Amino acid sequence: MRFTDRVDAGRQLAERLRHLRSEHPVVLGLPRGGVPVAFEVAAALGAPLDVILVRKLGVPFHRELGFGAIGEGGVKVVREDIIRMSRVDEDDLAEVERSEEAALAEQAKRFRGGRPRIPLKGRTAVVVDDGIATGSTASAACRVARAEGAARVVLAVPVAPPDAVAVLTTEVDELICPFTPALFSAVGEWYRDFSQTEDEEVVELLRRNRATARSGTGDEPDRSVPVEVPVEGGAVTLAGDLALPAGAPGIVVFAHGSGSSRMSPRNRAVAQALNAAGLGTLLFDLLTPQEEADRANVFAIEPLARRLAQVSEWLRRESLPLCYFGASTGAAAALWAAADGGADIAAVVSRGGRPDLAGAQLGRVRAPTLLIVGGRDETVLDLNRQAAQQLRCEHQLTVVPGATHLFEEPGALDAVADLACDWFTSHLAPSTPTARAS
Repeated sequence: MRFTDRVDAGRQLAERLRHLRSEHPVVLGLPRGGVPVAFEVAAALGAPLDVILVRKLGVPFHRELGFGAIGEGGVKVVREDIIRMSRVDEDDLAEVERSEEAALAEQAKRFRGGRPRIPLKGRTAVVVDDGIATGSTASAACRVARAEGAARVVLAVPVAPPDAVAVLTTEVDELICPFTPALFSAVGEWYRDFSQTEDEEVVELLRRNRATARSGTGDEPDRSVPVEVPVEGGAVTLAGDLALPAGAPGIVVFAHGSGSSRMSPRNRAVAQALNAAGLGTLLFDLLTPQEEADRANVFAIEPLARRLAQVSEWLRRESLPLCYFGASTGAAAALWAAADGGADIAAVVSRGGRPDLAGAQLGRVRAPTLLIVGGRDETVLDLNRQAAQQLRCEHQLTVVPGATHLFEEPGALDAVADLACDWFTSHLAPSTPTARAS
């Protein structure tokens, strides 16, 4: 026996992968047995964990012969040579694809509960399984990760036969396998405990990874850097913290409210969760310390919106889509700025916000908007309901049960972070073309 169990295998494998930490990778476990291994790897790398879901497309009269594979988001890799050789009717092939797409969607719902997958575009994807026998599933997963936009694909497994390693090495950017026994019959023979991994364990490990990222109890370093943002034609400089993970699909700009600063612990917790999911963030002070001394400035929504728009223009040098996350009065400023005809904002999220203060501008907002309100914040909830009636864009009002205005109750801020992350990633998801292999 080489490994006690999958946890032991994951920890041993993680030691071989520490050089990837600086690349801020996304770790992808193959369900189900690969996820406990991937969880340990993600913990060691301080990386977000997701499942990579693939379904083999089998030739109808010989289902073991795969003519391709499909992944989430419409990703498909096909073997044109096998399609030509099989001489199967295109309608039959399409029926196979429809059947596997339905199975894939059911898997995604079961493991993520409707949560979008973590974007891979431009990032290093570390595909992890508990071992390799033939390598067909691992090969399909790596191809799907590449088709989803990963800049680098690393395949990491604790154990595999030498011939499979030799083949797979040519398909990925890097392959890590610490144990390649010449005499190999099955993956399970190298584990003392190779009991089946249940669906519930996969779901729980994904949840624990997200919770660790949000709480900051892991060893993931703070990737934000201090920046100075010029506004008002350079007459005023605002302090900010910019975090930009490699391959981020967009940047979320935080608009604080009620005189709060970029040091708001609640918004920083949400920002950390977004960073863990691969999103960029900018937390900055809408007002200078001198301006904050005059409380009237906190409720001057139009000037705050103009300033937010100026910060957004400065940030466009990163050539990434922008989103807004507004809290309290900052939510009104975010919606006002998003209503600008040239704003081109991908999505807006309001946390305990006062969107009503944006007034007539609400009807001009085109960015998909999510309003999050605590169930016990009754006055603000009523104001959000009224504001939602004025929105003409895609929008949703979500109530966090039992939460008050500051979302201080256990689990309340976690719920906000999950909702915001889902909203932003779903509206920033890149298109994924079909990849073809000869």
